[in-house]
Amino acid sequence: MLRQFASIALSLVGLVGCTTLGTMPAKRIATAVLHNTNGLPAGTAVLTASGDNLMLNLALIGLPAGNHGFHLHMIGKCEVPTFSSAGGHLNPGGRQHGTVNPAGSHLGDLPNVMINARGTGTLSVQLPGARTDLEAALFDTDGVAIVVHADPDDYQTDPSGNSGARIACGALQRAS
Repeated sequence: MLRQFASIALSLVGLVGCTTLGTMPAKRIATAVLHNTNGLPAGTAVLTASGDNLMLNLALIGLPAGNHGFHLHMIGKCEVPTFSSAGGHLNPGGRQHGTVNPAGSHLGDLPNVMINARGTGTLSVQLPGARTDLEAALFDTDGVAIVVHADPDDYQTDPSGNSGARIACGALQRAS
């Protein structure tokens, strides 16, 4: 399992470094190592910047197959087994939850991540907003956590998307 985890992590790092003609190279600005409720490694996340855009790249391993809610939570603390220490969704604008909620969505809302039958999955998502505003929200005094939930997010139920228990968590750490 650790060999598979390392392979996924190296693949993700390789993807982050890829560029095409006409695009700016991405700079890694933060990383997180996610753990499951038993404290075992469950994946990695890499936050990259290219110009004014921030991209969050996620590689997961050892999770149940299916779609899972994936959110930014307001406190960079991941205490097992429930990860309740991560607090609620990151919502600096005070909005409701859900990309299909007429009153939504907030910064913590991210797309579901699909885990295949082997227990692995990847996802890359551009965070909405200007880089300076995003960095202020992500790197405040108590940090931010990346959380994977047991069930898919329905993209409308406020405040959590009806996505169930927290099954993996990692605190985002600014790259040095």
